[in-house]
Amino acid sequence: MKQFEGYMHGINLGGWFSQCDHTKERYDNFIKEEDIEKIKNWGLDHIRVPVDYDLVETDAGEYKEEGFAYLDKVIGWAEKYGLNMVLDLHKTYGFSFDDGEEEFGFFDSEEYQERFYKLWEVFAKRYGLIGDRLCFELLNEVTDKEFCDKWNEISTKCIKRIRAIAPDVKILLGGYYNNSIEALKDLAAPYDKNVVYNFHCYEPLIFTHQGAYWIEGMDTSFRMPFDVPYSVYEANTAAQLDRFVEGFGEYDQDKHMGTEYFENMVKEAVSVAEERDTELYCGEFGVINLATAEDTLKWYKMICEVFNRYGIGHAAWSYREMDFGFVDDHMKDVVDEVIKVL
Repeated sequence: MKQFEGYMHGINLGGWFSQCDHTKERYDNFIKEEDIEKIKNWGLDHIRVPVDYDLVETDAGEYKEEGFAYLDKVIGWAEKYGLNMVLDLHKTYGFSFDDGEEEFGFFDSEEYQERFYKLWEVFAKRYGLIGDRLCFELLNEVTDKEFCDKWNEISTKCIKRIRAIAPDVKILLGGYYNNSIEALKDLAAPYDKNVVYNFHCYEPLIFTHQGAYWIEGMDTSFRMPFDVPYSVYEANTAAQLDRFVEGFGEYDQDKHMGTEYFENMVKEAVSVAEERDTELYCGEFGVINLATAEDTLKWYKMICEVFNRYGIGHAAWSYREMDFGFVDDHMKDVVDEVIKVL
């Protein structure tokens, strides 16, 4: 399988231009130049920068030059410190992966879709000819599977319009169920050689999201270790996440969680990528700050071993805060070890 050169070991800057209060104070202070330098000194090769349309558009669809200036700045910082960058549209007008954002109607509205295409044309004109050090991610985490066909139609049209401006920029494409790995097989075939298949991975969810307040049905006091038998994963998932089907039953129930779980998880995706001659990229993966730091390290070691074995590029979620922060206090005892395995 081809490797996504320059985007093999990265980290997200979540909460800066996305999933935030969109204030000047936030934009100016959440991430600073010294953070970009730190990431470079960690030995990583890229950053993923989630961006809500709010940064660069008004509700009426007028462009905000001051918002583009922030993107100009972080792109400049990345260049200065030799980091590549993924520009990820985390929220578009009419759609967000988070229902709390109250963005609805995108998949049914040609008006909203046209606004999406035009924004990407603006991004392409401003940044699409920078070269390999910047790539585009069309939209973060399409949710419902019923959007699959429509998303294939929209994403293909958007890529065509970007290509008229920026013929060679790498474009990341993910699918339904919040960029699930199982959705990759149902994505439109890569439009050209510069389309990369993208997924997110927070598996097993019962471990990585233990106690998460935003997961329906999850007891916020629930905690579990990582190194336990598959039978414990099966029982805890049934008790806390009865809406989800994880498939732990296929493993020896007395055996503890191992790399075979992650190998089986990526197997189909690797096959699809090889058949379609494209790269694979995991744009988000991580463990909630309610897990112990020691268990978090165990999870990162195991999943990154598999990603690296199969040549899957990846970016951890997330640098600061967002319930997963690398530079937050809960990670201080293991962060250096985690960074070594990313």
